[in-house]
Amino acid sequence: MAVWLLLLLLAASSSSSATADEDAFVGVNIGTDLSDMPHPTQVVALLKAQQIRHVRLYDADRGMLVALANTGIQVVVSVPNEQLLGIGQSNSTAANWVSQNIVAHYPATNITAICVGSEVLTILPNAAKVLVNALKYIHSALVASNLDRQIKVSTPLSSSIILDSFPPSQAFFNHSWNPVLVPMLSFLQSTGSYLMLNIYPYYDYMQANGVIPLDYALFEPLPPNKEAVDSNTLLHYSNVFDAMVDAAYSAMAFLNFTNIPVVVTESGWPSKGDASEPDATLENANTYNSNLIRHVLNKTGTPKHPGMAVSTFIYELYNEDTKAGPVSEKNWGLFDANGVPIYIMHLTSSGNVLSNDTTNQTYCTAKEGADKKMLQAALDWACGPGKVDCSALLQGQPCYEPDNVAAHATYAFDTYYHKMGKAADSCDFNGVAAITTTDPSHGSCLFPGSLGKNGTLANVTAPSLNSTSADSSADDFHGGAFTSIAIMIGVIFHFAVYL
Repeated sequence: MAVWLLLLLLAASSSSSATADEDAFVGVNIGTDLSDMPHPTQVVALLKAQQIRHVRLYDADRGMLVALANTGIQVVVSVPNEQLLGIGQSNSTAANWVSQNIVAHYPATNITAICVGSEVLTILPNAAKVLVNALKYIHSALVASNLDRQIKVSTPLSSSIILDSFPPSQAFFNHSWNPVLVPMLSFLQSTGSYLMLNIYPYYDYMQANGVIPLDYALFEPLPPNKEAVDSNTLLHYSNVFDAMVDAAYSAMAFLNFTNIPVVVTESGWPSKGDASEPDATLENANTYNSNLIRHVLNKTGTPKHPGMAVSTFIYELYNEDTKAGPVSEKNWGLFDANGVPIYIMHLTSSGNVLSNDTTNQTYCTAKEGADKKMLQAALDWACGPGKVDCSALLQGQPCYEPDNVAAHATYAFDTYYHKMGKAADSCDFNGVAAITTTDPSHGSCLFPGSLGKNGTLANVTAPSLNSTSADSSADDFHGGAFTSIAIMIGVIFHFAVYL
């Protein structure tokens, strides 16, 4: 598959843990709820083509572990929730699991961590009583195999167990889970492991009923007067992600644990939703994940911990068409089952680690809801004085359908934009056009600069300018990722005060 999409998911670090003095990395989760799941060798071929060096599996599938052998890709494997009770109640069962799923594949397969369950406290609370034992038993088995220094053991938590998450400085874990969290954090600290946290700003935004600005959820730049301010520390927060990470650090500090790093095991944004999910769009998914990747790889850190790595796994590699729940649940992927990108990420200005992201693709499209008369006038100008070749818009030609002014204007606008070297001021047309990174090509109608499905550029003759940004656990529905009422009350209060 072409190497022009996620080349940036390159791990900047060869180390297995993500602490303050190590480089951050971006990885991907690999879900398997597809009606036509690619063969493990195809999955690995895609990972290699996209230079993805860190992956998280939701189980310890033998086929995947064999396919990942000798690739150097760092792999996080998981004990599925359905196996947790057995492992948490039997040291020998845990030892057998490690023998079959870790020892049998290491070191050929570069396994760096084990997730023991996923969001157990919120998804499978009845198993919470054995969670710490399961962590200890798995770790003991690694010690017995002399692998405890190479492979960390932890368990992903939903961010919804953090209450009063804003301001971050006063956040704390749901006290009802302290009997589990205190020994769990003690285990993570004593073994040099990290807190695994699933953070979904999409759900925070959806549940806020308009109180959280979309740009704050998407990592988009905010003017200082629109940033969220922690009234205790006076630190400014420009995005939900950083606020939640710092809230996790504060919640741990509340329990007297101050040296456990955070790794985000799931984060992302859906590219499609149903009628009740209007912000699950290609452009928003592109914006969130592009900004997230840039933020992590630049080692920006958070306001409370600047420069501290917050390594993150994007949810997720593939769209999963058999996933239960609303339309959005099926559309968190970066690729479809054939390895075709769902969207081309805008990842320029992200440092040397992105130097092989050479596509730099931007397009000029008609603004949604633009006045049709103004669009028609702009279309007439582009195809006339603007000297755009609009023959592809004639009846019977590839870009005739859909036969409406917005679609035809988009083709003409984009052609003119590329003809003018993608200069920002060449995509305005009296305010009815906007620059986007989402390829408007469809069917056999390939726009200038489109990479198409075969990864080859179509009709690119103009020089490229810098890209401009446009105007869950795997086995369960993302219910555990929804923000609690207490969190939302804090967020609503904050934005009422500061925005």
